[in-house]
Amino acid sequence: MSTRFWIALLVSMMTSAMIFGLGIVPVLAIPGLAEHAFALVPLVVVASFVIGAPLAWIIAPRLRARYWRGRPA
Repeated sequence: MSTRFWIALLVSMMTSAMIFGLGIVPVLAIPGLAEHAFALVPLVVVASFVIGAPLAWIIAPRLRARYWRGRPA
């Protein structure tokens, strides 16, 4: 398994948590959505994992030290 995979795995937990937080706040704060929270909360959980994994895959290469070195001219 590549280094990018392991970095993406760790980052996906954080990105999923951020997306979950961004999704759950409106569900609980807006009264119209709060009425349907029983159905919307599981939807937010699944959506956070589905969106968080590809986002972490995009972020992972940028976290490697090699990426930030100066490029030779």
